[in-house]
Amino acid sequence: MKGSTHRRCYCRDPKTGRPLGKNCPQLTSRKHGSYSIRQELPPREDGTRRSFNRAGYDTLKAAQAGLDHVRALLGLTDADDPEGIHLIAEMLSDVSRDKLPLPDVEETRRRLNAGQDLVGSLTVAEWLDRWLAGKRIRKSGISRYETDVRVHLKPHTGTRRLDRLRVSHLSEMFTAITDANADILEQNAQRRSAVEELATVPWKGAENRARRKAMKMAIDAMPGFRRITGPSTRQHIKATLRAALNDAIGQQIITFNPAAHVEIDPVRKPKALVWTDERVARWQQTGEKPSPVMVWTPEQTGAFLDFVAADRLYAMWHLIAFRGLRRGEACGQPWSETNLDRHTLTVSGQLVQDGWDVEASEPKTDSGFRVVALDDDTTGVLERHRKHQKADRAEWGTAWVETGLLFTQEDGSWLHPGKVTDLFERLVAASGLPPIRLHDLRHGAATLMLAAGIDIKIVSDTLGHSDTRITRDIYQSVLPHVGKNAAEATAKLVPLQRKTDAEEATRKAEKARKKAQRRTKRKAEGTKKAGQKRPKK
Repeated sequence: MKGSTHRRCYCRDPKTGRPLGKNCPQLTSRKHGSYSIRQELPPREDGTRRSFNRAGYDTLKAAQAGLDHVRALLGLTDADDPEGIHLIAEMLSDVSRDKLPLPDVEETRRRLNAGQDLVGSLTVAEWLDRWLAGKRIRKSGISRYETDVRVHLKPHTGTRRLDRLRVSHLSEMFTAITDANADILEQNAQRRSAVEELATVPWKGAENRARRKAMKMAIDAMPGFRRITGPSTRQHIKATLRAALNDAIGQQIITFNPAAHVEIDPVRKPKALVWTDERVARWQQTGEKPSPVMVWTPEQTGAFLDFVAADRLYAMWHLIAFRGLRRGEACGQPWSETNLDRHTLTVSGQLVQDGWDVEASEPKTDSGFRVVALDDDTTGVLERHRKHQKADRAEWGTAWVETGLLFTQEDGSWLHPGKVTDLFERLVAASGLPPIRLHDLRHGAATLMLAAGIDIKIVSDTLGHSDTRITRDIYQSVLPHVGKNAAEATAKLVPLQRKTDAEEATRKAEKARKKAQRRTKRKAEGTKKAGQKRPKK
């Protein structure tokens, strides 16, 4: 294909303002103007012509090198490879239009053979935007991804070229997040200290008022209280980027996923602990929970259910406590999927929060779709709840909102999951019982089922877990008496010759008793013999 170099300048006729072009009298000087290249490219699919044009070369030698570079790129494909010819032509056309540097020949050859984009100018931010736009998941999931991208990934890595993103870049990002956490903690501590000091300053007196005013101004100038980016959030950031880059690999845009190899601090999931008497006493003294995840004993669960027996949502608390439904599943459970005659309900949907908005959604995973068996007592509770709901419907009349759900507001409309949690916390505080979260009722249901000797597979299916290991690792909090019984059963399997302290004491006491009996017997026999030898009078 035709290609050429030529020299031109940008001088203009002072009278007409038009470019002089080849008529410029200074072109006779080699130092005047610059060199340009033009290379004919394969025509477009509709047959129209196109070319590669570039100006600004200082010397003819540099221009000729640029033209040779373009021709070398055109020579990467064979004449019998129309797709490759089209890709190279499109790449050179884009490079010429956007005035991008000519890509390396060998790198282009590798990309062409690997089926990747030939121009690797796509940035991380551009790809993340494209990836988010193509996601087809529920709104709350998209919001979580968008938060990771907007708050962390774009600020730290967005300007980098996608194909040049490295593990070291991600390590630097997480190091920066850790450093920012330290700053946030320090700023929070300073603001908290200032607020506490302000609370000690009296209101009365001009001097005190002036001091309070100055302190308030200083507090307002401080950064507001902020949350740090914890280990779980950092893991989610990594998972978001890893998923996005995996999709880029799937579309043959890149070949390596650095997010799969960056190392960050692991997340230690808190273990569920049972509220034993000792822990309750400690909580009453200090107000501190031994673990973020706490589980009531059967007695404490019963005490709570008795306390809330008159609550309008008692049936919901009962169902979660015994059958382990998630909050959103309980809020979104329809009557059409609840068969009290057969003592079952089918979990097929849920209400989820996106910020403070609520939307109906399917279960999070396939295992979330499940049939949950109901015991007689729970069935009776739901029967009574249905009667109360029918009475509410009749009372509201035409103002009743027909949602078809088990648990609703007074007018039949959706329950807000966040408000349900707030109500539960208030009820727990009013009951005087040690605090647990609403989700901890689910932990408690799993613990009760396992303590009752129910097979782990049945417990896992009831809770909607995809794997029994999840049930064991997260929800199996051993109740004290269950652990004691297991320990005793284990100890009895091993025959030991040694005696316990109690057994040894009993043995010694028995030995002493028998010894005393023998001594008494010998004494009695000696007295009898002495009486037989006494002479008759």
